Amino acid sequence: MKNKYVSQLSNCFRQQANLEIASQQQAYMKGKFEYFGLKSPVRKELQKPFLLKSSLPDINELTPTIKELWTQPQRECQYFAQELLFKYHRQFEVRELVLMEFMVTEKSWWDTVDFIASNCMGRYFMLHPEQTKNVTRRWMDTGNMWLQRSALLFQLKYKNHLDTDLLEEYIPKLLGSKEFYINKAIGWALRQHSKTDPNWVLEFAARTDLAPLSRKEALRLIA
Repeated sequence: MKNKYVSQLSNCFRQQANLEIASQQQAYMKGKFEYFGLKSPVRKELQKPFLLKSSLPDINELTPTIKELWTQPQRECQYFAQELLFKYHRQFEVRELVLMEFMVTEKSWWDTVDFIASNCMGRYFMLHPEQTKNVTRRWMDTGNMWLQRSALLFQLKYKNHLDTDLLEEYIPKLLGSKEFYINKAIGWALRQHSKTDPNWVLEFAARTDLAPLSRKEALRLIA
């Protein structure tokens, strides 16, 4: 571990490690990742000094810092990395988008992908709306489930600014998918928008052959 910032953070987490909690967390995540055994409130308290403005890495060091955090075996390091990335959301440029794509496609699982998509990618496209269609269409064409999920979820916090044309374009392309996380994301995106425009969601669901899971999730708040 070469990065002093990452090393200090990891040592801080390690000092409060709890093997019993780590075992429970690892079981919950189906053994995909190792853990220090820090519950979220504990981790957030421990990492506070590292997220102070005076402690943050220079933005030019952000990519190597996050990539080193991403190589750490303990999942808490990836949780911290995505929150570190969000601290720079007002400065996002293309290099940060490339970094987000790396984070989504490496050590991929819902617990990081959903945060990155709805918070970081969502903010990026707010800053650079002219790139939205080209980039998210590319994600759809990759066939990568997690990039496709991101294309569905990056607008979760857009409310009245959500582009329904993108949902109209992307959801039909994914109909018939056997992937739980795709069908769940379709339903989630529609359910979230139903808080803003329930009539549009009802109309779209009525004319679209959604998977049962997607339909159930989409209409949950309306029904």
